[in-house]
Amino acid sequence: MVKRVNRVALIGTGFVGSSYAFALLNQGITEELVLIDVNKDKAEGDAMDLNHGLPFAPSHTKIWYGSYKDCDQADLVVITAGANQKPGETRLDLVEKNTKIFKSIVQEIMSCGFDGIILVATNPVDILTYAVWKFSGLPKERVIGSGTILDTARFRYLLGDYFRVDARNVHAYIIGEHGDTELPVWSHADIAGTSISEWTKNKEGFTKDALNKIFLNVRDAAYQIIERKGATFYGIAMGLVRLTKAILQNENSVLTVSTYLDGEYGHRDLYIGVPAVVNRNGIREVVELDLSKEEKDKFSQSVAVLKKTMDPVFKNI
Repeated sequence: MVKRVNRVALIGTGFVGSSYAFALLNQGITEELVLIDVNKDKAEGDAMDLNHGLPFAPSHTKIWYGSYKDCDQADLVVITAGANQKPGETRLDLVEKNTKIFKSIVQEIMSCGFDGIILVATNPVDILTYAVWKFSGLPKERVIGSGTILDTARFRYLLGDYFRVDARNVHAYIIGEHGDTELPVWSHADIAGTSISEWTKNKEGFTKDALNKIFLNVRDAAYQIIERKGATFYGIAMGLVRLTKAILQNENSVLTVSTYLDGEYGHRDLYIGVPAVVNRNGIREVVELDLSKEEKDKFSQSVAVLKKTMDPVFKNI
């Protein structure tokens, strides 16, 4: 009897996709990785390049460039394809053109008999994850967006840098839209069990004004990076690998992903970034934080912005 191996199908080998493939290979998380792109030469070139690094990898990974038919045996399909965010352009500006692109992509995926989990990274990620759920017909728990996983990582990094502690010991979340209306959950932010507010009281030189600036830098990080180098890709690639590991290794990890709300946080019928338990079946459950009144209001505003943007698009589909 042949042992079943994990297969990841990556759709889109641009900056984010190729960075994800490279990080995935370096961590040895999957046994098979197929690269799919409308630019077949690019996908083939990436497969060749990655294969040449296999002697240095922690474990063997079968890597090849392929087509949508290779999704039939995939456990996970990761979508990074689509139009990129340009300087001065918001993630929500991308909604109409990428929704049209995604409809054809999802039709191709599902036509081969795919029955796994789809992970979406393309922006605007919350709306496109909703689109994938609608177009695919898959259960809501098996369609996941990268959500605010990168925003949360940026938040923890900057807090760790400010307080001079390892970012991995900072516990704090960014929730809401992956974009301009996201919000920090200060009410649940802590370092080693001590709330951030207590750290600012008990440690000299730390101020609440500085914390507000940290959040602004988190929220605007993509604009700052795009202005300097044209695109963001390393951080989100590592976030996608973290999600891939949580799924394939059935970790039951709590990660701030874009997931479907069906009454949680008082909202329904949209995908948005919130903490959720992620395992081999996708989203096991949404973690519903007890938000402050101000946080609830800001989260509701984020929901309203997403709904206002997505409703006209899906009425026409």
